[in-house]
Amino acid sequence: MTTPGVPGEGRPDLLRGGVPAASFFDQIGGHETFARLVDVFYQGVAEDPVLRPMYPEEDLEPAKRRLTMFLEQYWGGPGTYSAERGHPRLRMRHMPYKVNPEARDRWLAHMRTGVDALGLPPLQAATLWDYLERAAHSLVNSFED
Repeated sequence: MTTPGVPGEGRPDLLRGGVPAASFFDQIGGHETFARLVDVFYQGVAEDPVLRPMYPEEDLEPAKRRLTMFLEQYWGGPGTYSAERGHPRLRMRHMPYKVNPEARDRWLAHMRTGVDALGLPPLQAATLWDYLERAAHSLVNSFED
């Protein structure tokens, strides 16, 4: 139910009073936070014997940029990912790679290191981690070793 004359009432993108609500992207520090998460994550991937072969480029910088853009867009930041690459289609984009439970768990371990490095407040860390876990589980496409 809305209250007539109360700016922002009934609009999830606005706080009561008509003030724009901060996105999760903004709440946790914007681009710098996501860039740090991705940097720490890829430090682990670069040395991982299971995950590194999934990245065909010798230089991981393009992959880092894509993941940063994707996460920023997902959490309410700039829409650069879709503008440059179209719909994310995460499952389709990961189909060429064998993403089995071991790969998922290694991905999550490196991402956990990244999330922990951010020093986010517990609720924000849990919110981010919940999404990352669900995303990783959804991308498993093989149960072969």
